[in-house]
Amino acid sequence: MTTEHPNSWAAEAIRRVEGDGQHLTPTPLRPLPLPAIPEVEIYLKDESAHPTGSLKFRLVRAMFCDAIASGAIRADTPVVAATSGAVAVAGAHFARLLGLVFTAVVPAKTSADVLARIEEAGGRWQVGEQPPAAVQEEARALAERLGGHFLDHFTDAERALAACGEPTIADEIFIQLSKEPHPIPTWIVTGAGTGATSATIGRHLRRHGHPTRLAVVDPENSAYFPAWASGCADYTTGMPSRIPGIGRPRTEPGFLPTVIDLMIPVPDAASIAALRWLRTTAGIEAGPATGTNFWGTCHLVARMSEAGVRGSIVTIIGDTADPYRNIHLNAAWVRARGLDPTPYEAEIERFARTGEWPSA
Repeated sequence: MTTEHPNSWAAEAIRRVEGDGQHLTPTPLRPLPLPAIPEVEIYLKDESAHPTGSLKFRLVRAMFCDAIASGAIRADTPVVAATSGAVAVAGAHFARLLGLVFTAVVPAKTSADVLARIEEAGGRWQVGEQPPAAVQEEARALAERLGGHFLDHFTDAERALAACGEPTIADEIFIQLSKEPHPIPTWIVTGAGTGATSATIGRHLRRHGHPTRLAVVDPENSAYFPAWASGCADYTTGMPSRIPGIGRPRTEPGFLPTVIDLMIPVPDAASIAALRWLRTTAGIEAGPATGTNFWGTCHLVARMSEAGVRGSIVTIIGDTADPYRNIHLNAAWVRARGLDPTPYEAEIERFARTGEWPSA
């Protein structure tokens, strides 16, 4: 009787995760015309087109490939993550692809909609017994007890993308823009959750010598903007972000401030206003982090217009609207949190109509 060598399983597993050796089709790059400012082209890199509907698919795919290549994930390794968001859904997706057991340790207030999405992707979940800030360590301890692998996206995603993430989101953006009127964007705008995406884009810009600048938007309560502004590498706020997927109460290891040219703090109500505008006016169904991205993009478009600069800006659709229909897209939920998007909606409407941006 022969037993398959671990290297054979690893090679096959990586081929399956990567799509049988073929990289997935690039996610779409969607133009967003603003007639009031025709001299600046806006493009949305639609990461919601990934199989699990989120930018995190790209991160988790790289993390699985890196862990398999290093021997941390084998043919019978349980995989554990501490998250109630898109990372859990993507983790469950890849674990099912490989026939592995996946468990997400989630905070106690995780919505039933999110738990259902984890189950639909083939994963299991259990509610953390510790406060939300301690769920990471609880998940790590569970992985140790199971003899499994802890998928630590805050620590490992940036390194995994650098090792196993090609083609990167930045590679795709520049290939897709190559035949557009302004193939080298003036700005790329993104948020920071793990920090891996902004680090990947920033490194690409420097490696290839592009004049493109990187702007990172940051929601309320997040530690990233004050960390970048102050130079304090371990800045903490102790408060969770209300914009899923971006913003953290502490500066995570994957956040690389040295590759960021500008950070733009964005009020949470403005993120929701921009999310609503994209949905009702532009027909774009996206999550609240995309609203944060779009608010920052409007700010930069206005700056370019005032300076007489022609060019293009690329920002990111991080995920789909579906997980947020009962929360950020629900007016009662928004009011209950003391948020009033109305003034910000008026600013976006005026900007789209006249090109005037008071915050510029």
